[in-house]
Amino acid sequence: MQFDAALAAQDTLQESEAELGADWDRAVELEGTFSSNAGATARDAYEQLLALADRHPQAHAFQAFCIYITWQQVTEETIARHFQTGMKLSEAFLASPGGKNPRHLAYVSELLESFRAGLGLDEEDDIVVEFRKDTPKGGD
Repeated sequence: MQFDAALAAQDTLQESEAELGADWDRAVELEGTFSSNAGATARDAYEQLLALADRHPQAHAFQAFCIYITWQQVTEETIARHFQTGMKLSEAFLASPGGKNPRHLAYVSELLESFRAGLGLDEEDDIVVEFRKDTPKGGD
């Protein structure tokens, strides 16, 4: 990967404050628990962060944050479920309407490839192919 998902998660959480409104303090609390623990405690905080993301489907920065921390879960506990969750979250993020930060689009696209590779899925799906077609290249 061309970026550090943990650092991207930290930066992106700050971007999501306005998106989360009244849930911001809860998100910060859960992220603190997730980041400073391991095992069942971290996994529980992670699951609660994903549940919070479900309540804010248009919170693009927070959705990206959840994808980044899913990669952290993959590195902590390399099981198919985390790869599948990451793939599902990434596909939903890339397919959702609305303006998204180009950096998040690029990072999530890269992570989607990694989640897919972790599951042994080598072919890019239509959403990644379309994203690549729409991404300006040098000289465009």
